[in-house]
Amino acid sequence: MFAQPEWLRAVPTDVRLPDGARVLYTGCGTSYHAAQTGGEAVQALELLAAPREADILVAISHEGTTPLTLEAVRAFRGERWLVSGKEDSPIAELCERVLVVTPAIEESWCHTASYTCAVAALAALRGEDVSSFPGAVEQALAEEPRVSDHARWLVAGAGADWPTAQEAVLKLREGAFAAAEAHETEQLLHGHLAAVDERVRCFVLAGEGRAAQRADGAVAALKELGCDVELVPTVHPVVDIVPFQLLTLALADARGVDPDRIRRDDERWARARAAYA
Repeated sequence: MFAQPEWLRAVPTDVRLPDGARVLYTGCGTSYHAAQTGGEAVQALELLAAPREADILVAISHEGTTPLTLEAVRAFRGERWLVSGKEDSPIAELCERVLVVTPAIEESWCHTASYTCAVAALAALRGEDVSSFPGAVEQALAEEPRVSDHARWLVAGAGADWPTAQEAVLKLREGAFAAAEAHETEQLLHGHLAAVDERVRCFVLAGEGRAAQRADGAVAALKELGCDVELVPTVHPVVDIVPFQLLTLALADARGVDPDRIRRDDERWARARAAYA
């Protein structure tokens, strides 16, 4: 996790998507959250269930072996690109272009650096200047998270912040085994508050424009319920996820659990993983 500034400095920035191309992004889990930061994104299973047309499919898979992403890439009828940590993999074999975005394969299964590097690479593919990301992430890594003993956790966001909300919750669930939930800001305000009270620690990603106004409304509503709630300023998904990575690590330490194995070092969770292909 703390290697992220160094890894981000190595992200390739000299490749661009063709002008005017219809681009679709896909992946699973953390890779799907990264995919959403690129533009129109479809989770790999949903892409198989309801195929979509595009000129280019950009798949994100850190090791290039994700089964459902492999299936989606194989089924796509168009040009296929891969954003990955490996040049050679089953998915790479199917792709016309492979972009290796990390200097190594991340050892932890609770991915951090591979996520931020993929997001930075997707930004660079669109022509975005990513030169500020390493310094901004380095600064974010210097902050100290506030740990609490809440039983439940909630992260809300909208627009460009929605992928961050989903990834933040996935980190808390994978790394600290927390009962965490992600909500699109507007959806949170349409019924979900009925199951939220002072036992839930909440984060609302600030966003911009109308999303920022609704974020303020969500914070006000959560305060009325007695929640410990923070309005979190947002800069870019590469930077915004870092406080939640730090929180996950600190919470895992407080709970005395290993954040790297996503609980598969426990026999019951290992059996659960073995129950599906």
